[in-house]
Amino acid sequence: MIPTASSTPAAAPGGRAGLVGDGSQVVPAATRWLRRGLDVLLVGLLVLALVGALATGTVRGVVAVGVGTALLALYVLGRRHLPLPADVRSPRGAWWPAGAWVTGLVVLWVALCLVSVTAVWVAFPLMFVAMHVLGPRRGPVAVGVVVLLVVGVMVAYTANVAVPFVLGPAIGGAVAVVVVLALEAVVRESQERQRTLDELVRTRDELATAERERAVAGERERLAREIHDTLAQGFSSAELLLRAARTALDDGDVATARGYVEQTRAVARHNLAEARRVVRALAPADLASSNLVDALRRTAARTAARTAASASGHADGGGPDVVVQVSGDAVALPTDVEAALLRVAQSALANVERHAGASRVAVTLSFLAGAAPGEEAVALDVVDDGRGFDPDGPPGKPVDAPGGTPGGFGLVAMRARLAELGGTLSVESAPGAGTAVAAWVPLAPAEDEEER
Repeated sequence: MIPTASSTPAAAPGGRAGLVGDGSQVVPAATRWLRRGLDVLLVGLLVLALVGALATGTVRGVVAVGVGTALLALYVLGRRHLPLPADVRSPRGAWWPAGAWVTGLVVLWVALCLVSVTAVWVAFPLMFVAMHVLGPRRGPVAVGVVVLLVVGVMVAYTANVAVPFVLGPAIGGAVAVVVVLALEAVVRESQERQRTLDELVRTRDELATAERERAVAGERERLAREIHDTLAQGFSSAELLLRAARTALDDGDVATARGYVEQTRAVARHNLAEARRVVRALAPADLASSNLVDALRRTAARTAARTAASASGHADGGGPDVVVQVSGDAVALPTDVEAALLRVAQSALANVERHAGASRVAVTLSFLAGAAPGEEAVALDVVDDGRGFDPDGPPGKPVDAPGGTPGGFGLVAMRARLAELGGTLSVESAPGAGTAVAAWVPLAPAEDEEER
């Protein structure tokens, strides 16, 4: 389809070479030049017809000028205001306004031919206009009518039915039909290609949005685990130490209270370091300058000290004896595996500190050699002899903890952290029988690490 001035979309942003359109309706830029060429051809032939009629100096010449001017005005009016879709698949050829406009042009052209035979050449651009406006169904019918009218005008002037009078208009009409249909096929293909491209762009944008949302959700989950395993545990320890300090002050023991305050300050400094490292997405502070075993021992020592301090005012005496053991031949662990296991240990020991009332806690790091290369794994077990709980009971309320501590995120966070590494977490406990938390993480073979 040859787009009109009213239906040709503005140039697309980005300027696709050879195309103009708004994204969904794209037309080859060559069709604009063809439309302009058609306008120039019709106006030029019409002017030649009028000049020839004026050259006769008769009344017929004056009438020809009047009819030709009306024809030109009607053509310009239709080109500027006739609403035609840029999509070649859209229906065309309705009587109003397209059919009425084409009919008016043909009637005025026939009238012009009756007073100036040279106007018969205007029929050729009119054929293109009819095909363009009326579409591939009604357009060929209109072209056939114009061909018959051309033959009729020539016969009326010559009173002779010659082969050239029939063959010439017929060939011209066939050319107009074939050219416009071929051009519409090119435009249709271009528009389909552009629709496909737009769909791909939309799909890419949707995928990018989904990936961004997934990354945001993953980062939020990571930060939630980091905060739970570091800052939340530290604040809980600080609260226990300050509670013990208040008890000591109530008893008039200022020296002991001062010791608890100093321990609270140490916890706060450690929490501050953890907060900075969480923000910077670095490894845990305990792993910054040591290995996992040393980090576990420092964590165990802090837990034992804090638990002893918070329990000193109670009848059950001091805190638990926390022991760290290593089993198997130690190997270098990836940083993410060390960080995950340390966080699991910190979370498990924090639960012991708050809820278990244990007298002994064993933290065991086991390096497991597989039966075949690539089957190596590392395991972490945290076992206490405390009051235990019902694993199948409602989360967030340990046994013998009146009122319960709202939460239950710890086990979920530990499982999620290990699942990212392909590991698992299991918990065994029963009321009055202590608790065993076991983490297991597979180790990738060395060659796989190199490929990564």
